[in-house]
Amino acid sequence: MNIILGIDPGSRLTGYGVIKQEGRKLSYLGSGCIKALAAGDDLGERLQIIFAGVSELILQFQPNMFAIEQVFMGVNPGGALKLGQARGAAIVAATSNNLTIAEYSARQIKQSVVGTGAADKTQVQHMVKSILKLPATPQADAADALAVALCHAHSHDSLAKMSGQATKIVRRRLR
Repeated sequence: MNIILGIDPGSRLTGYGVIKQEGRKLSYLGSGCIKALAAGDDLGERLQIIFAGVSELILQFQPNMFAIEQVFMGVNPGGALKLGQARGAAIVAATSNNLTIAEYSARQIKQSVVGTGAADKTQVQHMVKSILKLPATPQADAADALAVALCHAHSHDSLAKMSGQATKIVRRRLR
């Protein structure tokens, strides 16, 4: 059994999603947003809020896996820099709690959950709701974070299968 904490970083709103993976079964444990809006323009204070929020989630849910979205270098380099700093605060919280970090691009996440790397936010929300059998559509940042966790579950599952196949191939050759 794995408990996966997925993070969709943002310097003002950081989405989080927590799922449980038991074999092929995926279950929803929780999701929401860490809101650093109250800190206004004080970036240091916002980063502290993100660090403390992720640390609290780790204590609450006790994940053994941590996945986060990579920085997308868009049109605004200043925004990408702040996003990178928000990611850093979340990553430091995870590594401080001895979690290994898995990173996925937005394209990988969308491909894994929706089937196309060019999916929009509403498609991601719809598929997250459907895959996890949620009664309502999660807020966009929370849905993105749940999609990160789902992407990791699918990737981890695929790697485990490939690892098992490699072990079987080696065993066959040794006989």
